Amino acid sequence: MDLQRLFLFLIFAFSLGLVWDGWQRHQHPERYTQQSAPTKEASPAALAQPPATFVPVAQPSAATAPVVVVQQPARQAAGKTIHVKTDILEAEISTLGGDISRLALLKHPDALDKNKPLVLFHRGAGTHNYAAQSGLLGDGLPNHTNTFIPEQDQYVLSGNAEQVLVRLKAEGKFALKATKVITFHKGSYLIGVGYELENGGQQPVAANSYYQLVRDSAALAGSTAFLPTYVGAAVYTDKEKFQKVEFPEIEKGKANYPKQAEDGWIGILQHYFVAAWLPGEKANREYFTRKLDGDLYSVGVILPAQAVNPGQKALVGSTLYVGPARTDLDKIAPGLGLTVDYGWLTVLSAPLFWVMALFFDWTHNWGVAIILLTVLIKLLFFPLSAASYRSMAKMRVVAPKLEKIKQQCGSDREKLNKAMMELYKTEKINPLGGCLPVVVQIPVFIALYWAILASVELRYAPFFGWITDLSAADPYYILPLVMGVSMVIQMRLNPKPPDPIQARVMQIMPIAFSIIFFFFPAGLVLYSIVNNILSIGQQWYITRAAEDESKAAATKR
Repeated sequence: MDLQRLFLFLIFAFSLGLVWDGWQRHQHPERYTQQSAPTKEASPAALAQPPATFVPVAQPSAATAPVVVVQQPARQAAGKTIHVKTDILEAEISTLGGDISRLALLKHPDALDKNKPLVLFHRGAGTHNYAAQSGLLGDGLPNHTNTFIPEQDQYVLSGNAEQVLVRLKAEGKFALKATKVITFHKGSYLIGVGYELENGGQQPVAANSYYQLVRDSAALAGSTAFLPTYVGAAVYTDKEKFQKVEFPEIEKGKANYPKQAEDGWIGILQHYFVAAWLPGEKANREYFTRKLDGDLYSVGVILPAQAVNPGQKALVGSTLYVGPARTDLDKIAPGLGLTVDYGWLTVLSAPLFWVMALFFDWTHNWGVAIILLTVLIKLLFFPLSAASYRSMAKMRVVAPKLEKIKQQCGSDREKLNKAMMELYKTEKINPLGGCLPVVVQIPVFIALYWAILASVELRYAPFFGWITDLSAADPYYILPLVMGVSMVIQMRLNPKPPDPIQARVMQIMPIAFSIIFFFFPAGLVLYSIVNNILSIGQQWYITRAAEDESKAAATKR
């Protein structure tokens, strides 16, 4: 029993540490957000450009990083804006570089205002900066610092149309005539970004194309402060698999990831959402990262050179995924499903969410799915719990004998412990038997926490009544209070600790846990409530059976 209380204390201390960490992050975000003083590399209006030649890079240092500063004439930081709207996306494209400078996900509400769509890409003062850029490498070729001329200012996907093509011609004289084509598809978060190239000269021209994401290190408003999730870059290749590349590592020049590969993708992750460049064909490509001015970071890929002979045309391009991070994204690109960050207990979180998703397919309610998952977990651990509760029930039955021993031994702790162990041996009781449910539930609890926290499917998922978002805390703290009451009932079914200090600790434990659970997602609190109710029923039944057996044995004597 002492070991059981030790585990309860460890859970309490761990949870208290999480609350304190979340409070500190909320009160002092500047301590946890990477900040940098402006450098002389580039400005947000003139972001760094990859080199003109496709050269392997050995180290991502400032001297050898695959980008150089592009100086440009003084001009407005943003060109004319082109508006695009599909059934699930609303985008703004700047004629300066053809950048996707704003992108709203119409099917996903904003974290602070449910009536507004979530804006993932945005560029400007007073907000986070996040944009998708691309260009061509080579002397006399257009890149993201050049101006493009659009065919029209507004595009809307309507009727039976399956896609929208935004065409922008590079303004000025270049070695190749270049038309940037951005393709939006109906019902898809995939955006095609390519270039139609035409050689009107007398000499062959070779052009590499590059595709990059530029973002600051700040998390979106409304992201959880209790346990902040990962915000940073990621690279995937078939050989090296999935690797995170943190912004501080990029700034220090210590980012370790495959610089060259024949497959894979590169992108930026944040809570619930991901943007990634997905080059299609298997061909040698170069991945790069770069620290820019202020708090901006560049993450991208350079594709192999495309030779265009005189009088010929060519097409180069890549695909950009911008949308929710889901485990089924592997259907789009290998490893893209790994952008759902379940933390170090992925081996448990992934199957837990898979089972929960099956229950959701049947019930169409994530809250009911969590309840059914809890029942299933309880059934799986039923034999283990039953053995534990039988041990605790026996402890409850012999509680009067333990109290008598305590009175006889007085303050002699050594004599008391020896007498208690003899009693346990006589009654065939394992004093550590009650610890197993606690030990088993710790990893399950943490894994389910991450499954709920990291799964975009539970974002704004309602249960019933006032619970409109299972991924957020109960706004009225009703579920944590109910959980506290269930803990009180469960504590009363346990044998009373012989130590008065332990008894007081166990009395305040339900209150402390209720307060801690104020910060937990409602879905996790719901799991705890259902688990406690099932445990109370099982423990009550086993305790009554043990007491009846004890009475029957006493009668025979």
